[in-house]
Amino acid sequence: MNSRFISIAVAWALLAGAPQAVATDIESHRISFAKGASSATIKGSITGYQTIDYKVRAKAGQTMTASLKTNSSANYFNVLPPGSNDVAVFVGSTSGNEWNGTLEADGEYTVRVYLMRSAARRNEKASYTLTVGISGGAASMSRSTDAKVPGTPYHATGNIPCATATGQPTGSCPFGVVRKGDGTGTVTVTKPDGRTRSIFFDKGKAVGYDMSQADRAEFSASKQGDLNVVRIGTERYEIPDAVISGG
Repeated sequence: MNSRFISIAVAWALLAGAPQAVATDIESHRISFAKGASSATIKGSITGYQTIDYKVRAKAGQTMTASLKTNSSANYFNVLPPGSNDVAVFVGSTSGNEWNGTLEADGEYTVRVYLMRSAARRNEKASYTLTVGISGGAASMSRSTDAKVPGTPYHATGNIPCATATGQPTGSCPFGVVRKGDGTGTVTVTKPDGRTRSIFFDKGKAVGYDMSQADRAEFSASKQGDLNVVRIGTERYEIPDAVISGG
C-alpha cells in the first residue's frame, strides 16, 4: 500500500511552513465522478491564506490517486482520512504533488489544497488543476497474511539502533512495525523519554515522519546496504530493510 500516516497538530496549516489558517475558514467542495468515470479533474485557484477542501467518498481496499498541477512552487495538497481534521495520510509539502495509496477505511476522504506560509504572507495566488481518482475494491492480500504480534497492533517488534540528541552515543530503542505490503508501512519507535516517533515507508524507502506544530524538524533518509539511516533533526534511527519488508 502506498499510504503514509503523518500526524499533524490541529493547527495543521503550520506544518512545514504551511499557512496559519483556521479550520472554520476552510472552503469545502464535494467531488463527484461522471457516470462510468473513476476520476475527476478540478480547475481552481487559491490566494494567500485561503484553504480549499475537496471531499470524496471511498471504501477500504480501494486505491485513491491525487495529483496537483500548479503554476506556484508553494502550492500543495494533503490527504486526510475519514473523520480527520488534523491527521493526514499524505503531506504534499514534504512529499510532492502526486500520491496514490490503498485506503484503510470506508468514508469521506479530504484533499486539502493550500499555499505555504511564506507565499500566503505575500498574498500570492496559485492557479491549479487537481485530479482525484478512486479505483479497485479488493484489499491487498499481504495485509491478511502478515500475522500480528499477540496483544499488539504490530506485525513485528524489536529494537533498533538510535540516538535522540546531538553527540549522544548510539543506543537501542524499542520499535513496532505495521506492514502494508511491498515495503510500505509505519515503524513506530519508542524514545528513551517514553515518547514515540513514527517513520513512514513507501516501497522500501523512508519518506516521512509524524510531524506536528510543536515538533517539526528536518528529515533525511539514506541507505547503507540494507540499512535505512533516518535523521529527524537531532534524532537518528537505523532501520534494517527486514523490519519493513518482513524478510
